[in-house]
Amino acid sequence: MATMNVSLPDPMKDWVEAQVKGGKYANSSDYVRDLIRQDQLYQEKRRALIQALIEGEESGSAGKLDMEEIKRKARQRAGLSPSDARDS
Repeated sequence: MATMNVSLPDPMKDWVEAQVKGGKYANSSDYVRDLIRQDQLYQEKRRALIQALIEGEESGSAGKLDMEEIKRKARQRAGLSPSDARDS
């Protein structure tokens, strides 16, 4: 495993040490590795969302939208009867 030295302002160093003292992390390196893993997952999800938005935009117009029909289909998918509909 490679070594990397990071300089932190005192308040950030205190924060990292407090996270380790909390017991979830074995040491400061463990905490930083967890932060990097979380950021990697976030970035992957962000890229996927952006790609889905681009694909949706490029797919063209959805056409005329009927909110009552959208609600009816959603209730049907949820297994609700038409009588379960709220006034909205």
